[in-house]
Amino acid sequence: MTAYFVTGTDTGVGKTRTSCALIHALRRDHQRVVGMKPVAAGCDWIEGVDGHPGQWLNEDVAALRAASSLKVPPAFDNPYALPDAISPHIAARNAGAVIDIGHIEASFHALSQHADAVVVEGAGGFIVPLHEGPGEFASSADLAQRLRLPVIMVVGLRLGCLNHALLTQEAIVSRGLTLAGWVANVVDAAMPEQEANLRTLRDHLQAPMLAHWGWDPAADPAQLAQSLTLP
Repeated sequence: MTAYFVTGTDTGVGKTRTSCALIHALRRDHQRVVGMKPVAAGCDWIEGVDGHPGQWLNEDVAALRAASSLKVPPAFDNPYALPDAISPHIAARNAGAVIDIGHIEASFHALSQHADAVVVEGAGGFIVPLHEGPGEFASSADLAQRLRLPVIMVVGLRLGCLNHALLTQEAIVSRGLTLAGWVANVVDAAMPEQEANLRTLRDHLQAPMLAHWGWDPAADPAQLAQSLTLP
């Protein structure tokens, strides 16, 4: 079973775009490919139809499901759907929930029993908090360590991305994880010296660049997949 953990240098850098494109690329060689968003903060309430119960739904989760070739129960691909669009640990507290990494790990393994390939999209940046309590702290990085998956890092190309990318790489490697590749995704169309920044990233990131996508908020993930190199 093939699986990757997708993280980003920050929030809003294109993790979902990359995850959906990766799902489409994997579908070329695998029949049952599914995306997983373990923690989604920022959901709308969707009323149930035809006797089905309503649910909290995040737009990133909806995009991953649309890209996937395998449909699974929501408890498998999105164990934690939280209403507030804020840091997951605060969103969970507001919802009266506690994000349990062990539960996410169990959901991932249950999902893996049904799939040929799984793309796990993290929340926010690599070390975004998932749970905080007296003497307790768990982050997205801790989740990545538990799952032990190769990591794909999405670099949002804008001013400051070099520091963010190098720090994120350092955090990934220091946890004994494999940085399988990175995606350069333009989030600031007016970014100065974009090519010079890309050269620096290529020189100092210890993994291959899998794709370089220009500014295009409406890009179709299936089309982006055509320019994505699988690790």
